[in-house]
Amino acid sequence: MDTSLAATTGWLLRGKDGRLTAYAPAAEGVLRWTETRPGGPEWSAPDLIPAPGILPYLCLAQGADGYVHMVGLRRKRLADGRTGTDVVYALQYQSGLAIRDWYPLGSPYPNDPALAEKIGLPSAVVDAEGSLHVFVRNAGGGVCGRSQVPSGKWNKWADFKGSGASGTVSASVTADGLMELLAPAADHIMRWEQREAGVKFERADDIPASAAPDSLTAERTGGNRLTHFWHDAGDRTVRAWRESDDTPSELGNGAGTGPVALLRTPVDGYDCTILAHRDAETGRPALAAYPSEEESSGVSWTLTGEPCVGAPALAIDARGRVVMAAFGTDGTLRVTRQKDESGLALEAWTRA
Repeated sequence: MDTSLAATTGWLLRGKDGRLTAYAPAAEGVLRWTETRPGGPEWSAPDLIPAPGILPYLCLAQGADGYVHMVGLRRKRLADGRTGTDVVYALQYQSGLAIRDWYPLGSPYPNDPALAEKIGLPSAVVDAEGSLHVFVRNAGGGVCGRSQVPSGKWNKWADFKGSGASGTVSASVTADGLMELLAPAADHIMRWEQREAGVKFERADDIPASAAPDSLTAERTGGNRLTHFWHDAGDRTVRAWRESDDTPSELGNGAGTGPVALLRTPVDGYDCTILAHRDAETGRPALAAYPSEEESSGVSWTLTGEPCVGAPALAIDARGRVVMAAFGTDGTLRVTRQKDESGLALEAWTRA
């Protein structure tokens, strides 16, 4: 497994048949582990989904239909010796089965390979109609996006403007199907939102915070609200922010790396937000939970398992248990599940 580029989370997904699948970028493709039955505990040996020329980075997006969209960046040598850069995606309809071919979406600079080579790594979301939307940091430090329409066709790349962005764009969807984009800059976080379904993005007020590049994620935490999470660019602690907040909240003193894995689920009958990240000091996965939208209640981080690479992921399995997964330093998939008892105690980690 190649983790030389930015880490991502959200790589552990449950298919329509209830089985979990883990995905990881690899040389010339994507590695995929799938539960042999819903709820596990056994997993299939990893199979390789070929993707020649794709960089060792993978963004995943899943819609209500359960289909999994894999999005990456492909570079190849052109006939004139320059490097061609394309955002590409592939679609998996069912857990563990073959996927459709990788489809090129090009870049915001179809006639300028030098500028195309400067775009950032892609992020993606699926809207309420099942259409895929992809976003990249452009060569000027702003954000560009390309959207699929319900018929399956694609609109042209759109420029949302902005400047000074670093790292990957964070894309999320509200419960009403409206998309929101965040992009970190030096001393603020740029933000775009949709006011109504089907309308163009509008620039919203910046968030007064400095986020570490490639660490932004979001979760629906109540009603039509999104809460955004990231690691502070200075002390690497986790921060949380909603549109109603004047300033971000600090969630405990656990410093981490990469993006924050998120999951909203009941724990002992209470609506909770569960977080996981890679601990900055030990490299081990760390877990935290608190009542959703009650950041003032305090958050404590608990280390678990052995050192990992990239970022951990969270999901709910077919039995309703919280599942935490991470990749060991040897590239193996490690998994732990919630015990069948009250609270959020986890079982011993196992190798898939």
